[in-house]
Amino acid sequence: MELLSAALDRIGPPDAEAVAAADALQLRLTKPPGALGALEPLASKLAGLAGVCPPPLPEPAAVAIFAGDHGVHAQGVTPWPQEVTGQMVGNFLAGGAVVNAFARQAGVSVTVIDVGVATGESDYKVRTGTRDLAVEPALTRAEVVAALEVGIAVARNLVEDGAKALLTGDMGIANTTPAAALIAAFTGVPADEVTGRGTGIDDRTLAHKTWVIEGALALHRPDRADGIDVLAKVGGLEHAAIAGFILGGAAARVPVILDGVIAASAALAAVAIAPDAIHALVAGHRSAEPGATVALKHLNLEPLVDLGLRLGEGTGAVLAHGLVASAVRVLHEVATFDSAGVSEK
Repeated sequence: MELLSAALDRIGPPDAEAVAAADALQLRLTKPPGALGALEPLASKLAGLAGVCPPPLPEPAAVAIFAGDHGVHAQGVTPWPQEVTGQMVGNFLAGGAVVNAFARQAGVSVTVIDVGVATGESDYKVRTGTRDLAVEPALTRAEVVAALEVGIAVARNLVEDGAKALLTGDMGIANTTPAAALIAAFTGVPADEVTGRGTGIDDRTLAHKTWVIEGALALHRPDRADGIDVLAKVGGLEHAAIAGFILGGAAARVPVILDGVIAASAALAAVAIAPDAIHALVAGHRSAEPGATVALKHLNLEPLVDLGLRLGEGTGAVLAHGLVASAVRVLHEVATFDSAGVSEK
């Protein structure tokens, strides 16, 4: 708990003076007020996070892919074999996944963390997959804390190595099942409204997946006010680690760009644990999974990109990073009306 407690002690509200200064600067730049839409309040938000205007450019950026397996796979919620998780970890390490291609183009580093894959060895592994949430709690509280602290440690290490923005990534066959369970538990929205097709399941499997989630929630009755309790009862190791990654980023006061539904469900847990962590969060994109929209609405986050993506891995977060960097670069580089000798309205 020591690493978690230390991170929580450093998470706080935004700097109101820095936000006001950024808002005022936006009005003096050579553009009509509000012309950059969502990028303007985003830049001000990041000023508040950093406590200075203009805030540091969110470059370089680092995406961390947290991987884990799930006992609920045994319930037939996905047709994909569980061993694909470990195989994709190897693909990430070899640089052959979509997120690797996007990251190379964007100049984003990729770090792969095995926090709970059923096979293989890892310094960060908490256990080899979760228990089956359909029949028993997926994790113990101690295991959740251990996974949270993995995420915090990874965030801290990346920031110490120079990362100015953290991007969430994930890998885990069947992990949209615990994601939907987490979203339903934290928001109170029924399971049938937050459960999606994941990797592309048919109607029959979708109905079964929804039934499994409904049964787990009824069985365990997670306490939405206790983020660790919800993660323990119906979460995954990668979900808990991403929640810790968010807490670590918020503690370091650097932006954390969320990827898809797995990250959105983890963000709900992080904010339940530390409400001020919300000020570090940027919604990279709107996943095609219905639960992602529900989660982002609950968090009052508007996604920057809506391309119908549902891959995970961190792909949407990497694509959105350039927009986040552009929002901040405006405050650094665009001339004011006075300095450019441009007449105002």
